[in-house]
Amino acid sequence: MKPVVAGLFLASALGFALQAQQPAQKPDRATVARQESDDETRIKLDVTRVNILFTVTDKRGRFITDLTKDDFEVLENNKPQHIMEFTAESDLPLRMAILVDTSNSIRPRFRFIQEAAIEFVNSVVRPEVDRALIVSFDTMTQLVSDLSGDPEQLAANIRELRPGGGTSLYDAIYYACRDKLGVEQPRHNFRRAMVVLSDGEDNQSSVTRDQALEAAQKADVVIYTISTNISRTETSGDKVLKYFASETGGQAFFPFKVEDLAQNFQNIANELRHQYNIFYRPEPMKTDGSYQKVSVRLKNGKGMVVRARKGYYAPKL
Repeated sequence: MKPVVAGLFLASALGFALQAQQPAQKPDRATVARQESDDETRIKLDVTRVNILFTVTDKRGRFITDLTKDDFEVLENNKPQHIMEFTAESDLPLRMAILVDTSNSIRPRFRFIQEAAIEFVNSVVRPEVDRALIVSFDTMTQLVSDLSGDPEQLAANIRELRPGGGTSLYDAIYYACRDKLGVEQPRHNFRRAMVVLSDGEDNQSSVTRDQALEAAQKADVVIYTISTNISRTETSGDKVLKYFASETGGQAFFPFKVEDLAQNFQNIANELRHQYNIFYRPEPMKTDGSYQKVSVRLKNGKGMVVRARKGYYAPKL
C-alpha cells in the first residue's frame, strides 16, 4: 500500500518532518526539540553564502552558455553583492518531484496528465544519475513513489493513479519541498526541480499559496508547471501556475495536446542542463527569517533574458 500524507500540516505546525509510512502522531516535546534543533543546524551550515542557479537565453529562447563571472551583477534588496564563486553547470544530477493532479476537476484530461507525466519521466530521468519522486493530490496528498532512479518503475506507478476528490495543490507542493526535496544533502550538489501537472485550481489545502511557495524557496526548488486547461482562456488556476513558476525561476507551459508536450519537456530538460551557478555572501547578513529579494542581472544584457529565483529566506537564529 502506498503511503498517504494525512494530517501533514498539523504536524508541520509542530515543526517536525512527516514519516509518510506511518500514521501521523503527535510527537513528544523531546522529539520536537531535537528535530527543531536539527533544522536549525542544517540552516546554519548555509548562512554564510547564498546559492543562485539560473539560465540565460536570447529572445528566441536559445541558451547562452559562454558568459563569465564579469558579465553578471547580483543585487540583494537593491544592494550590489560580491560574487564569491561562479560556475557553468551543465550536468548536475537532478532531484525532482513530479506532482500529478488526480482531482475530479481534471477527470476529462486525466489520461492526458498520465501520458504527460510518463513522457517526462522517460525523457528526463537518467537511471543511476537522477532521482525523481511521484506525488498525487486530490483531497489528500499521496506519496506514490519515493525518490527513485528507475524510470520504468516511476512510469508504472503513474499508470496506477485514478482521479477523484478535491484539489490540494498547495499541500502537495509544501510536502514535496519541505519533507522530500528539501532534506536531500548535500544541498549544492543537486539541481532541485518540480514539475506540476494540474489545472491550478486549489480547494482543499491546509496551507496557503504563499506558504507553499515559501517551502519551495527554502528548499531551493525551481517549479515548472504544465496546465491541463485547453479552453485557450486564462483561468485563475493558470495564474497560480504562472506565479509558482515565475517566483522560483521556472516556466509555465500550456500545451493543448500530448504531442505539444515534446517541446515543453525538451525545454525543461535543456534548461536543467544549461545553467550558471553563483555563490555570494550577503552584505549585510540577515538572521531574522525574513525574505530577501535577489536580482541577477547581465551588465550588458540587451536581447538576453535571465531566469532565476527572485529571493530566499534568511535563517532565523
